Amino acid sequence: MTAADRGVAGAREFAPAKVNLYLHLVGRRADGYHLLDSLAVFPRLGDWVSIEPGQGLSLRLKGPFAGGLSAGADNLVLKAAAALAAHHGIAADASLILKKNLPAASGIGGGSSDAAAALRLLSSHWGVPVPDGLPLRLGADVPVCLGAPAPQFMAGIGERLGAGPMLPPGWMVLVNPGLAVETAAVFGAIANKDNPPAAPAPARLDFAALIGWLAHQRNDMEAAARSLCPVIGEVLGALADAPLARMSGSGATCFALHDTQAAAEAQAARVSSARSEWWVAAAPLQ
Repeated sequence: MTAADRGVAGAREFAPAKVNLYLHLVGRRADGYHLLDSLAVFPRLGDWVSIEPGQGLSLRLKGPFAGGLSAGADNLVLKAAAALAAHHGIAADASLILKKNLPAASGIGGGSSDAAAALRLLSSHWGVPVPDGLPLRLGADVPVCLGAPAPQFMAGIGERLGAGPMLPPGWMVLVNPGLAVETAAVFGAIANKDNPPAAPAPARLDFAALIGWLAHQRNDMEAAARSLCPVIGEVLGALADAPLARMSGSGATCFALHDTQAAAEAQAARVSSARSEWWVAAAPLQ
């Protein structure tokens, strides 16, 4: 989908999953917000946000994970649309459709990526820019999801972004056990919220070097998430034969990295066969 395709009714924007290859908690601000050190990537699977002619602002949900989601004003897509229109003082006329392919509340930034896709789509459709500060007001993960889906370092509370390293070709297996994990509850269960940041990435990253570097990093939310949702341990066990397996974000989705499509798809097939109730997907790393 090119920029030229987006300024017309019927246009759509891809909302890729956001996966934290590592997520370190490195402190806490006086207002209680946690300070992060993370590397986010965007595998090639996700939701879609599209627009059709309509009066007023509305949202229709479809897709395998539409059930249970609200299409009301509390949906982050509608919040993003309303906030963008209000900032520019324009009529919020947009009939939006969200095709929800990613599980909700799963630690892979689905709602934030949906909001970011809505901002990109409506910015083009209405011919207005996305103002500074608006993405962060919608959520800590919205800024990293707003730009091009390339590896990005995250710092601060999610608002300080930097270009990530050039990653080698690779594939990812994503697994969610079908249980939502409340991010606030995970933060509340974390014992140590002041940890060291990541070691610098090697200057050149082939797949072996990437795995070696990531093996020395962490997800500082994983232990707390597993205490609240023990099945995360089962998911990680099912992925343990991969070169690297880790939980993303606040869970419960976990990922495994592979150097080839064949290896990723073979593991995805094994896990799906053993646990048919789990959501399992394989996709290019970027």
